[in-house]
Amino acid sequence: MTTVVLFHHAQGLTDGVKAFAERLRGAGHTVTTPDLYDGETFEDLEEGIDHAGRIGFATIADRGRAAADDLPDDVVYAGFSLGAMPAQILAQTTPGAKGAILLSGCITPSELGSEWPVDLPVQIHGAEEDELFVDAGDLDAARAIVDAVPVAELYLYPGSGHLFADDSLPEYDEESAVLLEERVLRFLDDVA
Repeated sequence: MTTVVLFHHAQGLTDGVKAFAERLRGAGHTVTTPDLYDGETFEDLEEGIDHAGRIGFATIADRGRAAADDLPDDVVYAGFSLGAMPAQILAQTTPGAKGAILLSGCITPSELGSEWPVDLPVQIHGAEEDELFVDAGDLDAARAIVDAVPVAELYLYPGSGHLFADDSLPEYDEESAVLLEERVLRFLDDVA
């Protein structure tokens, strides 16, 4: 099956992120969940974003790179929101990467110093009314990748929940999360 590195969102390595990883493991995949916050989690998204700002986004990216140091190159890098940043950096810059799964987050590839490799599969997921995904430019970045890369997929879900796939948070949307998970599992099987 596939080796996956799954990076958490700004609220930390929550029970919902751990449960998502466990479901991927249950489907036969090897999943690593690095803790970029050294055990801290936050009840509120704004508190988590403030914490990430205090740590520094460059430090978070460095911690993401360090978490992948001992892994083989043929990995799928995945991340929720803030975690999409190290996932995208690693996917774009690691020769032999198998793919990327970006959940509620996406950066314009050129902002990371290179274009998205045209043969690198990627799935991008977001809520169609999520201000953090739509208004912050993530959706535009996702659409640019999909337009340029034949093996890129963009899925939009109803609603405005930023972290709708984390079942430990109030904005969890079961119907959308189940569909997202089915698509992620199909993607992992396809790149295996």
